[in-house]
Amino acid sequence: MNDVAKASFIERAATATPAPVARVIKGLSDRAIAWLFISPTIILLLAINIFPLIWTIQLSFTNYRANRPNAEVKNIGIDHFQSILTDPDVWAAMQATAHFVFWTILIQTVLGFALAYLVDRRFRGHGFWTTVILIPMMLSPAVVGNFWAFLYQPQIGLFNYVISFFTGLDPSSFEMIGSVKLAPWAIVLVDTWMWTPYVMLICLAGLRSIPEYIYEAAEVDRASKWRQFWTITLPMALPFIMLAVLFRGIENFKMFDLVNLLTNGGPGSTTEVASITLKREAFEKWRTGYSSAFAIILFVTVFGLANIYVKALNKVKSR
Repeated sequence: MNDVAKASFIERAATATPAPVARVIKGLSDRAIAWLFISPTIILLLAINIFPLIWTIQLSFTNYRANRPNAEVKNIGIDHFQSILTDPDVWAAMQATAHFVFWTILIQTVLGFALAYLVDRRFRGHGFWTTVILIPMMLSPAVVGNFWAFLYQPQIGLFNYVISFFTGLDPSSFEMIGSVKLAPWAIVLVDTWMWTPYVMLICLAGLRSIPEYIYEAAEVDRASKWRQFWTITLPMALPFIMLAVLFRGIENFKMFDLVNLLTNGGPGSTTEVASITLKREAFEKWRTGYSSAFAIILFVTVFGLANIYVKALNKVKSR
């Protein structure tokens, strides 16, 4: 659009604007106009995020049940919070969540950084293999959960036959999602398969951000490749690694869909993470007030841990 057309468009827009509106807009500052444009988005976000949070906090202090909307709602104070913090089943769910979060983060970080380091070498065909590695994270969790549930079947699934080929065990002698000992690791394996590429991408961005002249200076000083890795590569990529840990930690703490599709918390309650417990309380037992209090506890836990971790991340970045 040339200058003449732009001027003509502005004149038509100004002419079409009602006089009272034009006078109001003319008296606004640039900052006020900017707030005027973004205010609808802010209002929408407040309606979607803030209102449900405030309502959940309010429900957490009551005995409200969603399946009994006409029943009398009583304010019971912090009884739900006391009950949750003293419930051994809740602590067992938190322990299962901690086990899942710790091992998935550890394995995904190590494998993701290793894959990023290999891809960063720019070997022949690295673009093709990078695309292949990224395929799992492009899939829907529902597809991944059903796909791996089929693979884990001891009679017809391929996973047991692959393990049998390498170990010599009978394929029907173990069941990944039906064993108390193996079920937690079955979920860890699936989540690692799906989200290690995500960690790889973040680590790869960190490795690509390191200037080449630093390595050239290290080579002039006759630093070995091992020395360069420990003194240049790892320290400069560390903020990106920590960022990947933060993202995956938050996501895995509230993991629901993958666990629900693979084991639904079983066998027994071995893989019943906090999100599964929350779902049972809210939509199976219909203890809405209790589940609201549990949701608030989970939110405060994630927010507090993330806040502490971000402060540590900022210290690392400021070095």
